[in-house]
Amino acid sequence: MTGAGAPLVLVQGPEEILAERAVDGVLRTLREREPEVDVVRLHASSYEPGSLAVHASPSLFGGWTAIVVHDMDEGDDDLVEDLFAMVSAPEDGVTLVVRHKSGTRGKKVLDLMKKSGARVIEAKALKTEKDKIGFVRQEFRDAKRSIGDAAVQTLVHAVGKDVRELAVASAQLIRDTTGTVDEETVHLYYGDKVETTGFKVAEAALAGDQAEALRLLRHALAGGLDPVPLIAVLAMQLRQVGRVAAAGRGNPGALARDLGMAPWQVEQAQRTARGWDGQRLGRAIQAVAAADVEVKGGVRTGTAVARDPEYAVERAVLTVCRERAAG
Repeated sequence: MTGAGAPLVLVQGPEEILAERAVDGVLRTLREREPEVDVVRLHASSYEPGSLAVHASPSLFGGWTAIVVHDMDEGDDDLVEDLFAMVSAPEDGVTLVVRHKSGTRGKKVLDLMKKSGARVIEAKALKTEKDKIGFVRQEFRDAKRSIGDAAVQTLVHAVGKDVRELAVASAQLIRDTTGTVDEETVHLYYGDKVETTGFKVAEAALAGDQAEALRLLRHALAGGLDPVPLIAVLAMQLRQVGRVAAAGRGNPGALARDLGMAPWQVEQAQRTARGWDGQRLGRAIQAVAAADVEVKGGVRTGTAVARDPEYAVERAVLTVCRERAAG
């Protein structure tokens, strides 16, 4: 068998939802070819020596078997050795799907699978905002639907901390709406979550709106948002403004390619940068960097200086607002 039904399939990478979809896709394609395929799932945490060989043994009644090995990177020596033996001498009528999140555990099995022509499916971590924006856009493309730039940004800011939740939110919007999804629609569904994110706090602070920034900040903290990501978002937004300002005026599309940003991010940063100069922006970045150290317990100095992380965030937000207002 070839393609998606190849006898060896390696799904590697830490993003669980992408890995689950990959495994489901392989099994779905296999069932199209072999409707009576027997699916066996083995987990590293409960693996017993010899189980692979038992399940891969030919049945008296024939048929195809798909063996999915979950979390091979957490497996003991018995699982690694059994996998190596099976890949070295594969059984007829068996598709082996190995799930490996990260690390070097079982590397000899991974190397042998690749050398033997295994189909490799990547499930890379979606960490950055750019990654998650791309993920949302792909969800809508796959559903043959469209979503506006501002709507994508709002959705990622609202629920983008967890990719699985982002997938669920995208599916709900695709299912419950028609036409192009706009920012207003996203606010209608996820407005409460948007209001409690650090992005709204950062947006108000960078605009110099102290009252609104403090209101949103206290709302976010009261809702349980940790000070660490709040500071991280504020720092990221300041850095983006600094990078765009330093790049000078230009077409957002061209600048986006040069800076590794989305065009709408460049446009937003260009608008924000008009109220800043280099010195004030530098002081704001320094204040946020100092707060970052404090909320993490004084990492750079080795001393626990953060007696009140929430106060450290508030002080940083106030400093950003004052620097913006000083222009």
